[in-house]
Amino acid sequence: MSLTYWAIKAVSLPGPSEFFPRYSVSCSTRLMLRNIPAYNSLLRCYSPTNTIARMSFVNGNVKFQRFNASQASYNGVQELRGIPSPLAGIKIVDLTRVLAGPTATMLLADLGADVIKIEHVGKGDDTRSWYPPSAPLLPQSSSESLPERAHSLPPESAYFLSANRNKRSVTINFKDPAGLKIIHKLIEQADILVENYIPGKLAKLGLGWEKCHKINPRLIYASITGYGQTGPYRQHAGYDVIVEGEAGLMHITGEPYPAKPVKVGVAATDVATGLYAHGAIMAALIGRERTGKGCWIDCNLFETQIAGLANIASSYLIAGQEAQRYGTAHPSVVPYQVFPCKAPEGQDGDDFIMIGAGNDNQFNTLCNLVLPLPSLPSDPRFSTNALRVANRNELIKILEIELRKETKAHWLTKFKAATKAGKGVPHGPINNIKETFEHEQAVARKVTVEVDHPRAGPIKLVAPAVSYNGEKMPVKRHPPWLGEHSDEVLAELGYSTTQVEELRARGVI
Repeated sequence: MSLTYWAIKAVSLPGPSEFFPRYSVSCSTRLMLRNIPAYNSLLRCYSPTNTIARMSFVNGNVKFQRFNASQASYNGVQELRGIPSPLAGIKIVDLTRVLAGPTATMLLADLGADVIKIEHVGKGDDTRSWYPPSAPLLPQSSSESLPERAHSLPPESAYFLSANRNKRSVTINFKDPAGLKIIHKLIEQADILVENYIPGKLAKLGLGWEKCHKINPRLIYASITGYGQTGPYRQHAGYDVIVEGEAGLMHITGEPYPAKPVKVGVAATDVATGLYAHGAIMAALIGRERTGKGCWIDCNLFETQIAGLANIASSYLIAGQEAQRYGTAHPSVVPYQVFPCKAPEGQDGDDFIMIGAGNDNQFNTLCNLVLPLPSLPSDPRFSTNALRVANRNELIKILEIELRKETKAHWLTKFKAATKAGKGVPHGPINNIKETFEHEQAVARKVTVEVDHPRAGPIKLVAPAVSYNGEKMPVKRHPPWLGEHSDEVLAELGYSTTQVEELRARGVI
């Protein structure tokens, strides 16, 4: 048997600090490991400040390895090879559809939770029908192991595939008493239920908070809605693009008036709400460990978007300052926006680059090391940021004329040279989606993962965005085809094969 533990020295703390689950580290010149399983004795390992120490227990023998500051880096941490699934053993009943809810449950599934996605019999999640584009289906001869019902389904939409990895799919008509009984059985065993129905609708069907809490007092019940469980808008359906307009985001997005407001290019409010819900559920799990009780989480698009206004909201609340649209520009920093560049040979239209010279030193670097405009930093119109803001239009016109003389690739080379010289200026190309996934940093960080789908073969998905000890959580399950796990989940609940077939024949599953 070999067990490996790591510790990071933290001498600045006055007392014991966190080391590893069930372990502690003293903050003197000694690392003291207590209560090591199967080793009921005190081990003292001497280590200089800021050292990472690795203790290996091999067949009862202790091996100690010390790393200096340069070794105690990301490369050293990579040896840990990720973390165990923190939500292994947590069961989630997922009654969400489209994007905000499925985003939250997908993030929980990535962390190891068993997410059972309950879908409408026959059509499933709305996004299953949102194609093209879709993943090309394998020939039926290549997927003969699948049940017959899998072959009659439509193709797997790219939209659905984007938000449903690591889940199981079960189709249940819970308006039927037999279907409701199945859901109640799942709730008895579940830790979490996540839903995104209009307030009150599930309660009428026997799946509201009160009923579910009675079935399972430890259940965490997360509701994701458009406007929340209370207030005059509680019965309004929630749509990302509507809330973008109603909660201020669209007012500040797009080119200055009189140009029309525009929506963000992706459903950002939905995604943000999913992130908020995910965090709230994790907090509720921690709270349940302390109280032994579940809770009802009320998460909605409207309040999420208002919270997401950040400094714009604060400017209004503190100073009464109404916001304006600036396109890609910044109201208080100039130059800080997208600029057009000369198009490369054979390309119609401009290329674009984002430049953000946030202070006088960066503006000086921009004009001297990137652009051939050395006189601008001393120009009385542009010598400070306040003057550049006051003379925004004049300065932007000068910069645009110069930047249009060369291609985006040319200017990126100039910015890179300035950065290497220790004189960096915030900048970046405006990449299309192909360029985004081909970006050398995206490739290095492995932002995509390939999984085998039984109906579509190998497909590429965006990988989880967070790494733990140098490794992302694995994608253990492909996004499921509709009802893929119905038989499996019902068998876990004690239903026989005959009962499952009877329920399917009746349209319950």
